[in-house]
Amino acid sequence: MEQQSYLSDLEFNPVLAGAGQRFADYLIDLIAFFIFVFLLMFVFVRAGGTIYSYPPYSAQDLLYRAVMLLFYAMFMFLQEMIFKGRSIGKFITGTKAVNEDGTEMEPKTTFVRSLSRAVPFEAFSAFGAHPWHDKWTKTYVVDVKKTTFNTIPEIS
Repeated sequence: MEQQSYLSDLEFNPVLAGAGQRFADYLIDLIAFFIFVFLLMFVFVRAGGTIYSYPPYSAQDLLYRAVMLLFYAMFMFLQEMIFKGRSIGKFITGTKAVNEDGTEMEPKTTFVRSLSRAVPFEAFSAFGAHPWHDKWTKTYVVDVKKTTFNTIPEIS
């Protein structure tokens, strides 16, 4: 088992996504999320639902914000699960989230990665070399065009 890990380390040559790509991923995904929420609200209202407006800084406002954070986490989780480490923003910028050894993320890793985005001030960690949601889940966001994902040939 140790040898397999050693071989996979030799086979994966990551080129990490730059800060500009990461920021573009975030902005594109955030815009996509707001468009998705707008469309859901539109359908909800057209179906006869009502949207209430709460005064700012009320208990309902805080609950709304918490629900939106969790909804955003689920939005990102579903994208990265369906598209195997990619989101709308990552498709546009040519990036992909992978485990540190270059393998595809497991559902649990993807879920924790998405949920950790709800941690206060987590977005500011992206100004460093390794954002918290990557560090905590042992993942990288790599530039797909510049990274080599070689596979070990099967021995028959």
